[in-house]
Amino acid sequence: METTAVKKYTFKDFASNQEVRWCPGCDDYVILRAMQKALPEMGVKKEDVVFISGIGCSSRFPYYMDTYGMHSIHGRAPAIASGVKLANPDLSVWVITGDGDSMAIGGNHFIHVLRRNINLNIVLFNNEIYGLTKGQFSPTSLVGQKTKSSPYGNTQQPFQPGELAIGAQARFFARIGGNTPKEMTQMFIDAEKFNGTSLIEVLQNCVIFNDGCYTQFTDKNIREDKQLFVEDGKPMVFGKNRDKGLVLNGLKLEVVTIGENGVEQEDILVHNAKEQDPTMHQMLVRLKYPLVTGIIRRFDDITLEEREDALTKQVKSNSKFTQTDDLFFSGEIYQVN
Repeated sequence: METTAVKKYTFKDFASNQEVRWCPGCDDYVILRAMQKALPEMGVKKEDVVFISGIGCSSRFPYYMDTYGMHSIHGRAPAIASGVKLANPDLSVWVITGDGDSMAIGGNHFIHVLRRNINLNIVLFNNEIYGLTKGQFSPTSLVGQKTKSSPYGNTQQPFQPGELAIGAQARFFARIGGNTPKEMTQMFIDAEKFNGTSLIEVLQNCVIFNDGCYTQFTDKNIREDKQLFVEDGKPMVFGKNRDKGLVLNGLKLEVVTIGENGVEQEDILVHNAKEQDPTMHQMLVRLKYPLVTGIIRRFDDITLEEREDALTKQVKSNSKFTQTDDLFFSGEIYQVN
């Protein structure tokens, strides 16, 4: 992929002339601006950037980016993006999707693009509701959640996108609150630099149909005490006083207070995003308190493109034919292995 931009861009270079039509106060605006600020820092040519979306509020995204893009069909954005990337590996390809688009009708496409590890990026807007179609429960809606399609409360257990992703062999998974644009911008830059499929789940508030769905974690007055923002190679501490941390108690993570009951700073677990074994990453994803955000998993692995290229070279090296005509005119009978 091209790593040196011809010119120095600003966020304005990536903002289209289309009217942004999201509800006032929606976190989608934050995500859009974070992306527009991140792209100039990626060192990628503007003409090499492509956004592919499915269906949903989030899927209007390509219209608002002054880049190439496609507003595709429900749940199929990963499949289309895979074709775009494999056809032109030099492109920076981004999938924009929502919890309904990716977790429901697009579930198979979602898990298999992660499994294949194609070098593209996915941003998942998770507001635990179907917003565009006016407030039905989604695959990430909570049990008991009252919606237009569950007026007495949702009875279905929700998906954890991170848990599902890591189970599908995702090499890069990150999670971030929809009201933290600075961290989100850097996360987009880190995702672009990663060689493989990156997935960023944005905990995005829907002010109309599911307002306050993450307030207990993302409200600016409490998020330091409710969120643990992990960084590779650093102790997993949190809290306004930075005195809370995680230790491993048997097979479970436990929150402790540094300075109490003999707990020292050295006892706190150090985050290792690059560990191939996903056990700890799954534990972090599943943790209810604190909610873990940041880049939880970032394991370098061979991509699908690299595997395909290696296989193609191997087949070519073992073949006595260099072009199709050599095979066709090699005799009256020919065999294709």
